[in-house]
Amino acid sequence: MSDHAPEHVDIIVDAWQVVTMNADRDIIRQGAVAVRGSTIVAVGKASDIHQRYTADRVLGGDRFVLTPGMVNTHIHITGEPLTRGYVPDDTPFVENVFEWLCPLYSVFDAAEERVSGQLAAVEMLRSGTTTFLEAGTIRFLDEVVDGLIEVGIRGRVGRWVWDLPPEPSVYRQSTDAAIAHLEHQLDVHASHADGRIGAWSILVGHTTCSDPLWKAAKALSDERGVGMSFHMSPAQLDPDGFIAEFGQRPMVHLAELGVLDHNVAMTHVVRIDDAELALIAESGASVAHCPTTALKVAYGVTQVGKFPEMVQRGVNVSIGTDGNNASNYSDLMRATYLVAGLFKDARVDAQMFPAEKAYEMATLGGARTMLMQDEIGALVPGMKADLVLHDTDRPEWRPLLNVMNQLVWSADGRGVHTVLVDGKVVVEDGHCTTIDEERMWAEAQRMGESITARSGLPDKAKFPTW
Repeated sequence: MSDHAPEHVDIIVDAWQVVTMNADRDIIRQGAVAVRGSTIVAVGKASDIHQRYTADRVLGGDRFVLTPGMVNTHIHITGEPLTRGYVPDDTPFVENVFEWLCPLYSVFDAAEERVSGQLAAVEMLRSGTTTFLEAGTIRFLDEVVDGLIEVGIRGRVGRWVWDLPPEPSVYRQSTDAAIAHLEHQLDVHASHADGRIGAWSILVGHTTCSDPLWKAAKALSDERGVGMSFHMSPAQLDPDGFIAEFGQRPMVHLAELGVLDHNVAMTHVVRIDDAELALIAESGASVAHCPTTALKVAYGVTQVGKFPEMVQRGVNVSIGTDGNNASNYSDLMRATYLVAGLFKDARVDAQMFPAEKAYEMATLGGARTMLMQDEIGALVPGMKADLVLHDTDRPEWRPLLNVMNQLVWSADGRGVHTVLVDGKVVVEDGHCTTIDEERMWAEAQRMGESITARSGLPDKAKFPTW
């Protein structure tokens, strides 16, 4: 018995099992986490925590598993959440991007992008993701940021920036205009809501950027102390384009430009060779693996992808869900399941990406990609209080015998009950507490129907609807 009076905290979260993801990967039975303000102050046995602390509020209980919030390191929160599933699922990469996605993106207005961002954020929060890295808001970043602040998620954002493609004309940017967009977002959106929302130096990537834009984006990233991210080499189009233009593959060219670095996050990175892999490993850059997109858009990830080799070489690989016409969901638990399974089969090796490794990629790996490894990704005193309670009174959770297998192989985000971001409850009993969900569902439906009609793109649903 302690001789000291209990300290006051704001919240204590109790759980049947606490998955800490700390340095020792401790799992605590009958555990608890104490939260003061936005910060975790203690993690341990529930009996000890309740002896040491008194709280204004106690959450959780014996039927819950408590985990850190997951980190989605590549998601399109505008352009696709409001057109989810409209693009046929049999479109190869070039058709998918240039004949469907770019035209759909081009007709959004500011109100639609704001609702799109909120819809994506609510789906992430309700499925246990508390932090995300945006792939590039189409045009209306100010409105999107405002909506994200209201919902309460943590994220890093930036608008759609490129300088080479001339079409669609609504996106057209000179190199100077593209650099100005980057400077503007890093000035205006450096930090909001106590740092929950902030801007990165984000480019579209692929073959859409001139060398001066690549260099300027990296210089701004370094000057402002933020990350840089972009798409690269999901399909053969990027290597072929770089070889035709520069006589060298993408990673070789980016390394020569000084782009590859520890504060850089590249998405997809499927079509690389061994020399490119070595450059990535040497640079310390992170890679966001989007397994559902790779399957749906037929990147050939199980045939040519080098993700096992990346991990073996020490590359930080994290997980993204991408857009809602390439992945169709924003539930990172589903994507983590695929990460755990794809290369077991592809390499005929059951030891590829065990559940524990896949879950590390969804939490600690994501935190490192976000340059926030000291703040998020684990339940450790001093870190941000981004917590998720999973309800085990569900068929996919019982019997609970191995919690890591259950998190990766059995459960998905529909079992998430309560979510805290920065110590604030943003999801309770499976519903977002910060926003009128019913109104958002109705707005999303109305806007989605309007956007697809205005785009002029045909409805390619294969079954007759009458």
